[in-house]
Amino acid sequence: MTPGSPVPPGPGGTAPVVAAPADAAPAKEELRRLVAALPLERKVRLLTGAGFWTLPGDDAIGLRPVVMSDGPAGVRGTARGAEEPSPVLPSGSALGATWAPEAARTYGSVLGAIARDRGVDMLLGPTVNLHRSPYGGRHFEALSEDPLLTGVLAAAYVDGVQSHGVATCVKHYVGNDYEVQRHTASSDIDDRTLREVYLVPFEKAVRDGGAWTVMAAYNRVGGTPMTEHPLLDVPLKDEWGFDGVAVSDWLAARSTVACGRASLDLVMPAVSSPWGDALVAAVRAGDVPEESVDAKLLRVLRLAGRVGALSIEEPSAPAGPPAGEATGIADTAVVADTAAATAAADAVRFAVEGTVLLHNRGLLPLAPGPGPADSGPASAAGSAAATGPASIAVIGPNAASARIQGGGSATVLPDASVSPLEGIRLRFGTARVDFRLGVEPHTGIFPYPPDAVRNPVTGDRGLRVTLTGDDGTVLADETRATAELTWLGTLPPDAATLTVRAVVTPDRTGETVVGVACAGGFRMDLDGEQVLAPDGQHAPDDAPQRRPEQDIFAPPVHTVTRALTAGLPYDLAVTCDLRTAPIPGVHTLTLGWAPYEGGAEQMLADAERAAGAAEVAVVVVGTSSQTESEGFDRTTLRLPGRQDELVRRVCAANPRTVVVVNSGGPVLMPWRDEAGALLVSWFGGGRTGEALARILAGDDEPGGRMPTTWPAEEAQLMGPDAPVDGRVAYDESIHVGHRGWLRAGLRPACWFGQGIGYTQWRIGEVEAPRIVAAGEGFAVKCAVRNVGARPGKQVVQVYASRPRSAVDRPRRWLAGFAPVRLAAGEESVVTVPIAARALAAWRGGEWWYENGDVEILLGTSAVDIIGRVMVTVRG
Repeated sequence: MTPGSPVPPGPGGTAPVVAAPADAAPAKEELRRLVAALPLERKVRLLTGAGFWTLPGDDAIGLRPVVMSDGPAGVRGTARGAEEPSPVLPSGSALGATWAPEAARTYGSVLGAIARDRGVDMLLGPTVNLHRSPYGGRHFEALSEDPLLTGVLAAAYVDGVQSHGVATCVKHYVGNDYEVQRHTASSDIDDRTLREVYLVPFEKAVRDGGAWTVMAAYNRVGGTPMTEHPLLDVPLKDEWGFDGVAVSDWLAARSTVACGRASLDLVMPAVSSPWGDALVAAVRAGDVPEESVDAKLLRVLRLAGRVGALSIEEPSAPAGPPAGEATGIADTAVVADTAAATAAADAVRFAVEGTVLLHNRGLLPLAPGPGPADSGPASAAGSAAATGPASIAVIGPNAASARIQGGGSATVLPDASVSPLEGIRLRFGTARVDFRLGVEPHTGIFPYPPDAVRNPVTGDRGLRVTLTGDDGTVLADETRATAELTWLGTLPPDAATLTVRAVVTPDRTGETVVGVACAGGFRMDLDGEQVLAPDGQHAPDDAPQRRPEQDIFAPPVHTVTRALTAGLPYDLAVTCDLRTAPIPGVHTLTLGWAPYEGGAEQMLADAERAAGAAEVAVVVVGTSSQTESEGFDRTTLRLPGRQDELVRRVCAANPRTVVVVNSGGPVLMPWRDEAGALLVSWFGGGRTGEALARILAGDDEPGGRMPTTWPAEEAQLMGPDAPVDGRVAYDESIHVGHRGWLRAGLRPACWFGQGIGYTQWRIGEVEAPRIVAAGEGFAVKCAVRNVGARPGKQVVQVYASRPRSAVDRPRRWLAGFAPVRLAAGEESVVTVPIAARALAAWRGGEWWYENGDVEILLGTSAVDIIGRVMVTVRG
């Protein structure tokens, strides 16, 4: 696909989803023969993880262990160690903002190549739960508020990953749209809402993407745990024809008999599994039929065959496309043996493709004229920077240390983390770039950069990490590459003490905040002096509100201020008592620093002066894993700390201010009309700074459109956002996201589908058949012309409306979409297929196609409607 060509349409009202590779899994008869040859005990053994991240093998039947890894925006990996650095791609919400299935497929292909390169057979992703509430802790990990947009992108992602013979695990099935009480709460969702909204992304990932595994969620639906729920059978396996593995979320399976009789196939991990000997006993007692065990094992072996772990069958797909074969955006090739190198360039492109420009008062791009579309920021810096601004004030903690990913099990150790400040300095090489923090870091500390820490034993870059048992026995002694450390089920079971040591060399002289983020008791020593020694599990000021998962994924930050001298080495040591950690076997720790710049008022005043003295100001504000993470939901959408005040004061000091929002989910933007330009860069992955600099310069156009409606104020939000008495009532029914906003007549800060670029467009009249047969799809067409002077991207969005209907309908809903890229002056006729199901309603236990008039609306957001046409459905 070249940048100047329209994206061809495909099924479901979108650009195409490339079919999954031909299924070369072992034939069912061969698998049945293997199952029949095993005694009951060995069958059951293969239905539970061998450890935290592997499935057991069985040499007698040619089965090797199957290796799993967390995702979905990277591959944390286990084959070469849990802390192996890996490319971090933009978060799920950023991928959702691309509105581009071809980008999602390439994104998946990059991950599939990395997984194969690291010996990983199964990637836990994509996350296709919807953005039901902006408070959701894992909002950043999911794709959008809309079932169609989420489903189409998820199917493309799945196809991309699995084209490398790596299984995807679509999660979390179903109704896991919140984190508070996620292990116990019941999502009370009526059948129609389940079918028309929350099951749709899973259905498209299975039917269109060909997903090989689906993860059963922690929560209940209608009071029944999802690991025991009939929904695992109908519609998943029965109606949709899913022949893959239904795997439990980690520690989600709690019942031997109920899970054994249900359509759950695999329990993870090995620890605390209710199966094993207990399931063998249940089968022999007649509580669970052995036929049920055989059916589960058949699916597990089929999965093993698909990923190449069963010797009777070759892997179902090659390690990657042939060298030089185009696989996505701008003909980016993905080849497994160069996965990491290729991913670096792709990560920039994905971030650019998903960044949303919400408004622009002629400020962007900063370098006039189209930039070098295919060159990297380094090669472009020399020529274009000279025509850009002479001085740039870069302001905000997130500018110096951007949040590239959210918190929780999705966290990947990045192989690179390019901040906006670094990207701008590189891209605008001749400009004077003046950085000001503006406000204190809302995370308390910045992680030490890799070049600031040295192993005290070897003198090499990195930190020394030592694990010991109760008796002082050394269980592990190794070097870790970064100051952000994570163990998710990978700590030795008898580990009692964790010691992290480093030689730290600051790059500035003055008062400096030194600190550590971790839960549990610890002590920190600086040059042999004890400077911190909390002995409890929680930080004293918020102990009553915190929960174990929050302590792991967003641990308390403890700091002390010391006068340090630039260039001098300091010995830093942190010793943690793992026996006081909130969750056994799981621990996170970050060592870091922050400059002390004379107090809050002085920092704000310095930022104002820097902005006023510069030709252009760029303010980067946002959130972090302290606010967006697995394990807890947000309690407010306000930016942490005094960031709102910072934006307002900088915009007042210099109207030529670009505000960049670095968050995974919605934040309030009370200053949004005061900025000269407003960008949403999401959690943009490890190369986010490079992508932002290219967008600011005009080398690339921001290609994103909002995947979710953002509120203007919290008072606008509808319905409860947390469980009440252990239940979450989905009372809004099918009116999710923009559907609910339109129904309520409210005006948000920005609408679903909203976003602009650097060129101008003319969209012609909408064309559609006057009469459509009930239960059949049709096509909507329009002429699209780029009337500006630059190449650009537009997303043609088609909505449907039925003002007169026998059932409750949204005021309008997304029925199809198609992204198109055109060169300056180029025109194309864009065809948007509308699937029959886009007009159907779930009624009486089946899909119902209503006769009558349907208004088809064509636009560039949920409210920016350009053309309308009436279609009559007759059956």
